[in-house]
Amino acid sequence: MGKIRVIVADDSAFVREGMKVILELDEQFEVIGTAENGKEAVELARKEPCDVVVMDIQMPVMDGIAATEIFSRENLGKVLILTTFDDYDLVHKAMKCGAKGYLIKNHTPDQLKQMIISIQNGVNIIDDQVYDKFVDVGIRPNDNFDSTQYTAREMEIVEAVAEGLSNKEIAAKLFISEGTVKNYISAILDKEGLSHRTQLAVYYLTGRK
Repeated sequence: MGKIRVIVADDSAFVREGMKVILELDEQFEVIGTAENGKEAVELARKEPCDVVVMDIQMPVMDGIAATEIFSRENLGKVLILTTFDDYDLVHKAMKCGAKGYLIKNHTPDQLKQMIISIQNGVNIIDDQVYDKFVDVGIRPNDNFDSTQYTAREMEIVEAVAEGLSNKEIAAKLFISEGTVKNYISAILDKEGLSHRTQLAVYYLTGRK
């Protein structure tokens, strides 16, 4: 597999250059460019195809939310939001606009690299701190989540996954075996064309696959 082509978009030169150095020390990544605002990131991606763009939210000229919408609409690359803001509305807007991940700037370089790899491999990522924001306002499906294709039991499983419960915890809550829970989750993921339970939780909460 070739290198993961990355764009780093942040209005802080320190963050941009620091992240570029961190990623380029790892042969799995190639930083094709950096941008100090969303507009520059979009223009760069239109010229140089990228796999993942690490995007800040608060930037001049064009913010990360607006840029994420363009990246998603034009299929310019998968967006991983990396920011200091964990406000529920911002998280919801970013995911609704097509972001595949949302992280707070408190991770180690190795953790960040693993998150980028996960995004590239099709696994949506939500920071635990950010996920708690959804929990705080109540676990409920996004309007774009189609629950009509599920049985009542399947919806119980989906809701439990969205709550962050493990298979063991789900089994105890619903009075079924862990094996049965695993089978339900596998069937649900297949039905949605998803590969990971995190993606299912993100889809349930944000309406985005």
